Amino acid sequence: MASAAEQLAANVSLSQFAKATDLKKRLWFTLGALIVFRLLSFVPLPGIDPVALHAQFETTKGGVLDFFNTFSGGSLSRMSLIALGVMPYITASIVVQLATSLSPSLAAIKKEGESGRKKLNQYTRYGTVLLTAIQGYFIAVGLEAWGADQGMSAVIDPGILFRVTTVISLIGGTMFLMWLGEQITSRGIGNGVSLIIMAGIVASLPTHLAQLFEGGRSGSLSPVLILGVVALIAGLILFICFMERAQRRVLIQYPKRQTARGMMQGDRSFLPLKINTANVIPPIFASSLLLMPLTISQFAGQRVNDDTWWGSVLSWLNLNLAHGAPIYMLLYAAGIIFFCFFYTAVVFNPEETADNLKRYGGFIPGIRPGKHTADYLDFVLTRITVIGAAYLTLICLVPEYLASRAGISFALGGTSLLIVVNVTIDTVTQIQSHLLAHQYGDLIKKAKLKGGNRR
Repeated sequence: MASAAEQLAANVSLSQFAKATDLKKRLWFTLGALIVFRLLSFVPLPGIDPVALHAQFETTKGGVLDFFNTFSGGSLSRMSLIALGVMPYITASIVVQLATSLSPSLAAIKKEGESGRKKLNQYTRYGTVLLTAIQGYFIAVGLEAWGADQGMSAVIDPGILFRVTTVISLIGGTMFLMWLGEQITSRGIGNGVSLIIMAGIVASLPTHLAQLFEGGRSGSLSPVLILGVVALIAGLILFICFMERAQRRVLIQYPKRQTARGMMQGDRSFLPLKINTANVIPPIFASSLLLMPLTISQFAGQRVNDDTWWGSVLSWLNLNLAHGAPIYMLLYAAGIIFFCFFYTAVVFNPEETADNLKRYGGFIPGIRPGKHTADYLDFVLTRITVIGAAYLTLICLVPEYLASRAGISFALGGTSLLIVVNVTIDTVTQIQSHLLAHQYGDLIKKAKLKGGNRR
């Protein structure tokens, strides 16, 4: 049976949407910010030869850089100002969150409320600048050596000036994207960073679909394989939508209350625990942690001789941590599982929830309030997190493993579809929340008018 909120959301019409002026402003702002993001992806770094760069990038198709390029919406293949995307910001936020859990001083800062949150955000920004500078330097060094032995260097004028310019440009582009994502979150609709990643994936989808069907036309891909890919994509979308709405509802009982008219019946409600509490965060975090060292090793390997020990290490990393390789899949799965449990522990505190229930007189039938309730919630949350982690691992690894073996683009893999579907569901949910708030506002106004007429 649908809840009252779901029934009200089902009655939302286009006329009510047209009256929600604040929602329309937020949608227009989000659309404008994403357009700015796409325009920036076509602004190249200074000193880059686009023809030589395109020729050299074609040689890395199917590698980890192609996967990174999908997340950045093609910015890496064009070496634009935002070639690194928001990945350094995500990696820095992971480091800060892990440090907050391990360091008592940072944990104390987190408990300070809004001021503590601002301090941690400032640390995240400093970390973003540092990581972008490191990655930017190795990208500049790698670009200078990329194709130099063939007389087709992607850099017009190599040297220290090019490296400094590249590092500064990439830092500016990444910091602007970070600021743009924060603006979308506060003034637009949805999570800004997730929307930027989704926009990059969606922008590259038409190209990859065209390549898929072109492979069928030219005969390089069999029609049966193409039909299987389309069926797999449709099935994944349906399965993701089902799992993202799956909940474990814990029954909460409130005691009977004595009023002037007599004894009232006790209230009942449910505490909804999502099967996938961490949402799309674990795949994004795991991808960003793997992509940062792989990006450095890919570009740094252009300047290192394979006969040296350092060159051998980089060659081993590039070979065994390539997309679809067993070690890469194992590390990716371990990262997803770890961040599922870590992020769930960050966003949901069983002890705090149990204290709130005890404070307002609520209890779980058959469970004593206080510590026993917290232990029970922790037990239930651990069990459903195992299911959520298995679901995310299956969705992210199996389709992308099959895609890498069949030679299909990563944009059609499980991680990309998971991000697109998840972010779309979250955005639509926020739009419905704004429409419901607008409807409730209209109902309150009508009730006040009727009350005034009666007086």
